[in-house]
Amino acid sequence: MKQGKIFIAVGIGGIVGATGRYGVSLLMTNWGIFPFATLTVNFLGCFLLSWLSNFNQKRIQSTLIIALNTGVIGSFTTFSTFTVETIELARTNIPLALLYVFISIFGGLLFCLLGFRTAYRRRVET
Repeated sequence: MKQGKIFIAVGIGGIVGATGRYGVSLLMTNWGIFPFATLTVNFLGCFLLSWLSNFNQKRIQSTLIIALNTGVIGSFTTFSTFTVETIELARTNIPLALLYVFISIFGGLLFCLLGFRTAYRRRVET
């Protein structure tokens, strides 16, 4: 029975994350050729996943953690879109494609570090 609850929770989380992802892409549609929407959701996802992974999880039910991490954040962020957009950029502008890869990788690491430190600071304070 518990596995069924987890599947349902992940599915609901997936709906939330996917619609959030689509909403961000609608908000940032006319920002030029650089894929700011994907960069934004991936940075937010890096921060949130790192923060949730290091947050004091004793207060949160494990089903909710799985639903948030796998469902919401997993469907909100997108590696496949990042790779397709990189190839599309490289067809017309190789330096911009390389910049996108560089910003995505190092920005993602930075946002993960910020999420980790924010969660750690909060854990130490409580």
